[in-house]
Amino acid sequence: MNDRLAAQVAFLNEADRLKSVLRASRLHDDSRFENSAEHSWHVMLHAFVLAEHAPDGVSPTRVLQMLLLHDIVEIDAGDTPIHGDVDHAAQEAAEQAAAERLFGLLPADQGAAYRALWDEFETAETPDAQFAKAIDRLTTPLANMENGGGSWTNYNVSLDDLDARVGTPMQRGAPRIWAWLRPKLAQWFAQRPAD
Repeated sequence: MNDRLAAQVAFLNEADRLKSVLRASRLHDDSRFENSAEHSWHVMLHAFVLAEHAPDGVSPTRVLQMLLLHDIVEIDAGDTPIHGDVDHAAQEAAEQAAAERLFGLLPADQGAAYRALWDEFETAETPDAQFAKAIDRLTTPLANMENGGGSWTNYNVSLDDLDARVGTPMQRGAPRIWAWLRPKLAQWFAQRPAD
């Protein structure tokens, strides 16, 4: 029992490092960049509050578990902005190695269960994972509409970019939320001041 508890605490201590990983996204008030731990908490809150808009059969508990773990790999692999110029194969390899190391800190049964949740989120083939991915895509557009464009300005993002990178997973996993959000995005981009 002591070895199991020591392994769990080692994982929890390592997870504290997620607070130091800065993301490309800015806070709603535009005062600073968000860190990955804040993002994980906030995306979980979004999923908890918006669970009633999930497609039938989605398990809110499993969605919350996936979102709690989804960015833990950023401790080693860093944040990957969805609109950034990224070597996706290299990033995926870094994230896989990070998942192996981090979930490997836990007792074997717990590490395997958490790794399976992380893998399920990454592949987004189940309704639970699709809803979790959709909610993960929701938070940055909401922040950017509040803070004057945030990362959209930095990455020269267009409405077409959002349709492809945000709309596609949201239509798949949270179509009702996307139907609500898409007109708001179109209005924001139509009213966006010229650079």
